[in-house]
Amino acid sequence: MAFRTVAAYAPQGVTAFSLGVVGALFSPRSDLPGFEPVVCAHRPGPVHTDLGLPLEVAHGLEPLATADLVFLLPGTQFRTDFSTTLRDALWAAYERGAIVAAHCVGVFLLAEAGLLDGRTATTHWQYAAEFAARYPAVTVRADALYCDQGNILTGAGAVSGIDLGLHLIRREHGATVAGEIARALVTPLHRDGGQVQYISAAVPSHPDDQRLREVLTWAQANLDRRLTVADLAERALMSRRSFARRFTAATGTTPHAWLIAHRLNRAEELLEATDLPVEEIARRVGYGGAALLREQFILRRGVPPRDYRRTFATGPTREQGPHPRAGEPVSVCSDAVHPAGLPPVTPAREV
Repeated sequence: MAFRTVAAYAPQGVTAFSLGVVGALFSPRSDLPGFEPVVCAHRPGPVHTDLGLPLEVAHGLEPLATADLVFLLPGTQFRTDFSTTLRDALWAAYERGAIVAAHCVGVFLLAEAGLLDGRTATTHWQYAAEFAARYPAVTVRADALYCDQGNILTGAGAVSGIDLGLHLIRREHGATVAGEIARALVTPLHRDGGQVQYISAAVPSHPDDQRLREVLTWAQANLDRRLTVADLAERALMSRRSFARRFTAATGTTPHAWLIAHRLNRAEELLEATDLPVEEIARRVGYGGAALLREQFILRRGVPPRDYRRTFATGPTREQGPHPRAGEPVSVCSDAVHPAGLPPVTPAREV
């Protein structure tokens, strides 16, 4: 059952931006699934935001006992604002099957509770080293925008709360719903690459960037073609080596990983909105046949295309089927390297 009720935990010094993220992602919309968000705190009463403004919170930890999604928000007192009561409430939520997520320094609360021991997680890159030293039982991915470990998810810095939330909505409610929310927020449904691209100062504009943007736009419109890195580099009027370097600098990911992500995103949309055979969808997104699409879909989505369609199809042919999260979840990090540990792609490889 996809999540509906959302309990956003606001610690002392909660960031006003993260409260806005919760409202933007989970506010009820008449034409979309009805999320039911509620803000809660350690106890009812005033909670100060990072702006110094008091926030009157009506609920204590009680919503954590029933919410489908528990979302821990970052706060300025993340090093000290923790209690055994919160720990017990988080464990109880997790053990009854709720999704528990956090981003930025809110991830410290998850780690303090012990819910990240033996797992992979991310947090804001500025605090990654401190986090790793404080919680050695957690594998830290300082380059990732978010890490999905099934019912436990973590996100990087402030805006990555949007990335994490859209990923979760897409995972649980499908690409159509997540896409509508992303459009309403005027934000990409998925940002390519990881937070490694934001660690250093912004790279000055480069003359090649305009050609690169044109090539990416063209590639998105021609996903049915059997594209190679050499094809894209030639279209950008660059050598393959220069193209790969400029591509990674601009997007935080490789051409190979970028194309895989966009092919699968388009496949999701076609599975949801049409009754096209899987073989035809595979052709339209650039795979030679249904078998290869199925292999990539299982590797990166955790389910075959037909199961995804049964769950998320929006047309008259919609069938009810097992939820994609049924069974053992697939561990995913959205990052700036090849997904799922794939080896680097050779320049002439078709993608």
